[in-house]
Parts: sequence; structure tokens; C-alpha cells
Amino acid sequence: MYRLIRPLLFLLDAEKSHVVIFQFIALLYRIPGMRLLLRALYKNRTPPLPVDIMGLHFPNPVGLAAGLDKNATFGKVLSDLGFGWLELGTVTPQPQDGNPRPRLFRLAKHAAIINRMGFNNVGVARFIENLTQQRSNSIVGINIGKNRSTSNENAVRDYLTAMNAVYTHAGYIAINISSPNTPNLRDLQGEEYLDDLLEQLKAEHNMLAKSRQVYVPLAVKISPDLQESGIRYAARLIRKHKIDAVIATNTTLSRDLVQDHALATETGGLSGRPLKALSTNTIRILFEELQGEIPIIGVGGIDNDGDAWEKLLAGADVLQVYSALIYQGPAVVRHIVSGLHKRVQALGCGSLKEAVEKARGGIRLVE
Repeated sequence: MYRLIRPLLFLLDAEKSHVVIFQFIALLYRIPGMRLLLRALYKNRTPPLPVDIMGLHFPNPVGLAAGLDKNATFGKVLSDLGFGWLELGTVTPQPQDGNPRPRLFRLAKHAAIINRMGFNNVGVARFIENLTQQRSNSIVGINIGKNRSTSNENAVRDYLTAMNAVYTHAGYIAINISSPNTPNLRDLQGEEYLDDLLEQLKAEHNMLAKSRQVYVPLAVKISPDLQESGIRYAARLIRKHKIDAVIATNTTLSRDLVQDHALATETGGLSGRPLKALSTNTIRILFEELQGEIPIIGVGGIDNDGDAWEKLLAGADVLQVYSALIYQGPAVVRHIVSGLHKRVQALGCGSLKEAVEKARGGIRLVE
């Protein structure tokens, strides 16, 4: 079905079309039986392939990456597409418009997207209102960032504000310090800021867990453009401060694999197929450094179960997709999970974790 409507969607402005499809489905939900039909097409046909990390139980290892639903407006629709979980946002303490349009570009030849959105969102208060209205049975990770007007010296205040606001509404909280579309944000990954930032975040996180009497895991999302030394530095601090997971990776500024495209000169982060090798290499280095002590959420250039398997073998525990959803439609989740399920069966294993450990040669994943 998506193949039939995709050419029409791609006639629209890229940013608009990404919203229109979910608005259309939300309208269809008003017709009796339509939600059951969508579930039957996607969620109910996605085989169970459970994974437990961060103290959370995911029904399958393929989640939605942050960026598609920034304002928590399509949670019910997205939860019916078969994702193992959803990551929504990025949301900032105060509303902001983001960068001027156009700011989202499709590079269809490369199954890629360039975006320079700039954390456009309705702010954390409205985000929570939307999330409450759109609550589903899916685990929801909430990705938080700082406002553009907040300096890096004061960035921790924004992260603390957002974390306090979303804490009891989130399955886990993702700290976004790696978007290339907020000026100087990526500097927070470096030696000048990262240690102190994580120390303050984790201290507040521990206080929240005690005062709210619930532990909500904390993840950090990093860039694919870090040098190996930077990746290892981030990994050591993530371990030091007992962060619960690392998300690898955000979008890249590299254009090496899309130089022939007319839109390659557009500024912003590149996602999709050309990101695959960079993100997988980052995962591999993280896994070497962390040795399975902290789970890795792998994201970047996953088009099929082969790409997914490659990232799992490199060190990822679970995965996220975004660009593939835009190019292939909702069935991509079912196809990836089904392909992984077949690989588990072919290896004679009872779980994805066991199959990956066997294929890796016995290196244990995180409990």
C-alpha cells in the first residue's frame, strides 16, 4: 500500500509529507475498525523477538529513532506499526521554531535524508500534554535537548529542566548532545564539557529515582563524526557515570558517499543508507571499549535485516530506524524483525541475544 502512495507523498515538500502520512492515518482511525486493520497489517504480523536491556522489556529489537515525532502527536499510530518501542523528541524546555525552511531534503537515489531542523518543538510542557493524550502500550523513550538560545556553559540547566519534566512520563530518557543542527551543541561531547555534564545529570537522575520512587534509565546519544579517541573518551565517561545506555549514532556532516547528488551541498545532518558504515564503526569501537557492560542502541542506515544483523554483531543490543521508514513504509519494521527471527532460528537459538553471542563467538551481551 505504501508503494502506491509514496510517489504522491514525494511530490510534497519533504517535511510536510512526513507529517501528512501520519495525519492521514490518524484521520482514518476515526473510521470504526481502521485501527484494528492497521494493527493486523503491521503490528500483529511482526514476530515476537524480545530483548531485555536497561531493565526494560522490548517485544522486538527495532525501535523508532528520535526525530520523526518531535511533539508526541502520533504515538498511537506509531505504536500500531510493529515497533519494539518509540523514541520521541527531541524536546527542549521552551518551545522553539527551529531553523528556517526548507530544512529537510530527500536524497532518494541514496535512500538518504539531510535535515537541519534545529530542535523545532512545542516545548516540554505541551509535549507532555500531547504524550498523555497519545499514550499507548509501547515503551516511550523521550529525547531531550537544550534550547538554541542557551549557551553550552548553561546547557546542563536545560537538560536538568527537561529531565525533571519528563521523568515520570518516560520509559527512558535520551540526552541529545550530538545533533549537528544546533550551533556548538556537539562540543558538549568533548573534554571541556562532557565529564561535568554527565556528573550533574547523573546526580539529579539519582535524586529523581529516589524522590519519584521509580528508576527511569538514562541514555546518551553520540555523533558518528567523533574521532576514535573521542568515541573512547565518551565511552569511558559513560561507564564512569553509570549511564544506562549509549545511542550510536546521530546524523553525520560527511558527504563522502553522496557527493554526486545535487542536494549534497545542503547543510545539516545526513541520515539513511550513507550513514551505515560510520555508525557501525562507532558501535564497534564503543563495544570494544565497553565490553558489553553498557547496552548500545544502534541506529544509522538500517534498511534490512542484513544491515540490522551487521550492527548487532558490531556490538548493538537493539536498533532504531527512521529513514528506512520514510523510503520503505511501515512494513520495513516487520521485514527487519522477521529476517532477524529467521537468523535466530537458523542458528538453533532460543533468543536474539543467544544468537548474536553465538555468531560473535561467545562475547556476552549486557544482562
